[in-house]
Amino acid sequence: QVQLVESGGGLVQAGGSLRLSCAASGRMFSSLAMGWFRQAPGTEREFVAAISGSGGVTPYADSVKGRFTISRDNAKKTGYLQMNSLKPEDTAAYYCTAGYNGFAAVRDGRANYWGQGTQVTVSS
Repeated sequence: QVQLVESGGGLVQAGGSLRLSCAASGRMFSSLAMGWFRQAPGTEREFVAAISGSGGVTPYADSVKGRFTISRDNAKKTGYLQMNSLKPEDTAAYYCTAGYNGFAAVRDGRANYWGQGTQVTVSS
């Protein structure tokens, strides 16, 4: 069983930055693929970024490419999402997800584990 706890959300002005963290419990953290999704009110949850267990594969949604960076520290059992040049349309609840069932499953939103979410609000 894996528990995921997100932190780092908040209110920021457009153009600002935030770093989200996702602390994971459980064993074999380096075998977990991880990812971030987000959901704004009235919309479906959408893919933001994912990272393989080794950190070598990191796809991004087109909407965040070049502004967001996903990373992980396997020694700390923590994943990160660095968000720069934030825009009001980035406002959403951000969810960490992870799973042992393959990188593609995480990227496609089919991973076994999800965090409770952290709110990011970007003011104009």
